Amino acid sequence: MNVKFFKIQADIFIVIVHLHHIFTHEPALNSMKRLRFKCFIRFSLFLPIWVTAQTTVPNQYFTVEISSEKAPKIDGLLDDSIWSNVDWGSDFIEVFPDENTAPSEQTKFKILHDQKHLYIGLLALDSAPETITNRLSRRDGFEGDRMNVLIDSYHDLRTAFLFTVTAAGARGDELITENGSDIDDSWNPIWTTKAQIISEGWSAEMKIPLSQLRFGNADEQVWGLNVARNLFRANELSAWDRIPVGSAGWVSEAGELRGIKNIRPQKQLEIQPFTVAQLESYKAETGNPYRDGRDSKINAGLDAKIGVTNDLTLDLTVNPDFGQVEADPAAIALDGFEIFNREQRPFFVENKNIFDYRFAGNRNNLFFSRRIGRSPQVYPSVDDVAYTNWPQNTTILGAAKFSGKTKNGWSIGVLESMTAKEYVEINNDGTVVKAEAEPFTNYFVGRVQKDMNDRNTFLGGMLTATNRSISEATSELRKAAYSGGIDFKHQWKNRDYYILTNFVLSRVEGSPEAIKSTQENITHLFNRVDASHIEVDPNRTSLTGTGGLFEVGRVGGINWNFKAGFNWASPELELNDIGFLRRADQKFQFFDLSYNTAKPVSIFRDVTLTFKQFTSYDFEGNHNRTQYDFRSRLGFLNNWRMSIGLTHKPKIYQNTALRGGPRWRFSKENFKFLFINSDDRKKFNARVGAIHSQAEEDNFSFLKFELDLNYQPIKALNISISPEFETRPNKTQYVTQVDYNNSKRYILGTIDNQALSASFRLNYTINPNLTIQYYAQPFISKGQFKDFKYVTDATANRLNDRFYAYNTSQIDLIDDIYQVDDDVDGLTDYNFNNPDFSFVQFNSNLVLRWEYIPGSELFLVWSQGTRANISTAEGLIDGFQTEILDQHPQNIFLIKATYRFIL
Repeated sequence: MNVKFFKIQADIFIVIVHLHHIFTHEPALNSMKRLRFKCFIRFSLFLPIWVTAQTTVPNQYFTVEISSEKAPKIDGLLDDSIWSNVDWGSDFIEVFPDENTAPSEQTKFKILHDQKHLYIGLLALDSAPETITNRLSRRDGFEGDRMNVLIDSYHDLRTAFLFTVTAAGARGDELITENGSDIDDSWNPIWTTKAQIISEGWSAEMKIPLSQLRFGNADEQVWGLNVARNLFRANELSAWDRIPVGSAGWVSEAGELRGIKNIRPQKQLEIQPFTVAQLESYKAETGNPYRDGRDSKINAGLDAKIGVTNDLTLDLTVNPDFGQVEADPAAIALDGFEIFNREQRPFFVENKNIFDYRFAGNRNNLFFSRRIGRSPQVYPSVDDVAYTNWPQNTTILGAAKFSGKTKNGWSIGVLESMTAKEYVEINNDGTVVKAEAEPFTNYFVGRVQKDMNDRNTFLGGMLTATNRSISEATSELRKAAYSGGIDFKHQWKNRDYYILTNFVLSRVEGSPEAIKSTQENITHLFNRVDASHIEVDPNRTSLTGTGGLFEVGRVGGINWNFKAGFNWASPELELNDIGFLRRADQKFQFFDLSYNTAKPVSIFRDVTLTFKQFTSYDFEGNHNRTQYDFRSRLGFLNNWRMSIGLTHKPKIYQNTALRGGPRWRFSKENFKFLFINSDDRKKFNARVGAIHSQAEEDNFSFLKFELDLNYQPIKALNISISPEFETRPNKTQYVTQVDYNNSKRYILGTIDNQALSASFRLNYTINPNLTIQYYAQPFISKGQFKDFKYVTDATANRLNDRFYAYNTSQIDLIDDIYQVDDDVDGLTDYNFNNPDFSFVQFNSNLVLRWEYIPGSELFLVWSQGTRANISTAEGLIDGFQTEILDQHPQNIFLIKATYRFIL
């Protein structure tokens, strides 16, 4: 065995010194935290971690300026004589799978420029051009052989623009931040490219307007540059400038582009008006004036992009319309928490990374853009006989984003948006009234970050504000919400090691009614009956909370990497007006250790092994969770892949399971999964897997089967289907709570919960600018309850000691309501509704997208949807037949046209 395996160099000692200084000079850290830190230090001394120091000089490519009249024709052939003005960039080196070796096929490139454009010529040499894979795909499809050009025009070694062309001529473009850890494929600059298969292999040309890049005002520009090639048939990646195994990122590993001198700053001004015509049809409801079977509307708006300076841009949208966006996937949350759905609206997706501020968990964030334009939150009381017309979402009147990065290292992002006051119209026997459902609201987000210390240290901050024009009708909502954060990151040893910390503060204000509701919602649960550190105060009109993260780790190890730290969210922290916070009142300690092979080994192309451990506490000091995870990801030489995972949870308590009741104990759980992927380069490929979880004493279990099938019958057509089936039996599923004898009964039941769903996609690419896409998802979920019981000792060691099970003489189902005779005196003491459910939903989108000139698009959209509650007596397949196939769905037909003016 290599003796380096046992070598602990001074780099690990540096990490420990950094931590020791922080922990010994921070009075806020109590003795328990210091003890856990000492344990971590002692453990880390035995970690098999070493550093191989590498000092490399980046490659340099020198371009030359040409006149715009002599610019090459963009046809992909590289036959213009002007290309002879510059030398080839060559000598590519393999990145994956066998790093730092000669690639199977070599690649070359040339770069020219004038005052307004970059011209890039690419040549992918291939000894067997008949084997080149040139699958058609829409923008950002990344199918088949392809080449990428990375341009770090900020030259900050962490932010870049990536331009991709495939052998079929399809383009892709992505905005890269955080040295490659965040990639935004929603960025859609205006540029052109063509590709051709030739006798030597395949070639491509790119024409990139300088107005689409961001750079400082300097006499001579020095930009980061790398060119990479994916040889599809060999699943091989090579690059012009070497990206060593274990690099802390790949933007920082780029070479340099030189020779761009005295170019004038390119201020950008793009205006894109749009118009939308929509027709909606559905099954008419007799007597309902709002559901007569057909609705139509015409809408218009404006998007604009203005280059305030060469490196700062203002994006505007007025009366936006997102009708072409897919519907969210269906889901049912039995735990009571909000379901997280990703942002899909173009204005909010583009450049979203600059507003990202995650802390205390991957999804907890100061900014969650889906809050803007959310569904109305106030539900006025309505008579059963009345008809209502509810707005589906709040109207976004307008939004503006100001973002960019200056040559001095300042990253800046400001977002402002306003949403309209919304009303629900109520028709009661011909009398029509309007009730307010959402107030006029203003949203603000500001983000700034400064690069320092040769781009190894970053200090930033963020502020958010939500302000509502509250009336008596909407007094249940918070009037104002503010949050702010400070974040700091320091890297050293060639960015191999890092320390990351952030701190957030929130304050919400509103009426006593609104703040009481906040205290009692599932994020906070101040009404927990066994909690001594929190309580509901009905007179409060504000809440103030904190959260944060401290993390130290290594990301640049050739084989071994790690991270360790802690995070917290205090009981009063509230972010959900414009951010996302699942749970407050939590503290986490975590440690992750990973091992990656640097070269192919035996039958494996690559192997990744990961161990993770965490514990969680609440602010009362209760130890709620301990968890150990082992994950392995195996890549085989035949390009098949396998993922295996094992998890052990010896301690599981939940403060939220009983919705304000006492802290609940679940039995110990073991969790495992196995997934196998076939070679995804093949025309037909598949992924199959299973997930299984089992708690002791048969408290609960989980079993899920997943299957993904993908087929490419011709180069222009791709078909995929992904069915899933899961079952979640649970003996202690929360049902409700009732008052009895001056106390609460927390009622549980045994649930048999099953769900069946499938996602179907069809992509047909007529050419890279004209595509047809179809997406459909049927979803069926059913839950049947039996064996009801109530909680007696929520934290007892044995499962059966935690509850008392009703016998048949105590509970009876009458007219879909359970009547309970708790004291068996022949009289009903309380009742609750039958919690059984069976829900079906179907959503589909058919979209024709035509980019008829660069930046201008035409969308033809047909959306279908239906949802219903069905009898629990029906099986999953029967429910699909009766409530999806046999029903009249809601149909939406939409035409959206945009035209981009570049001034």
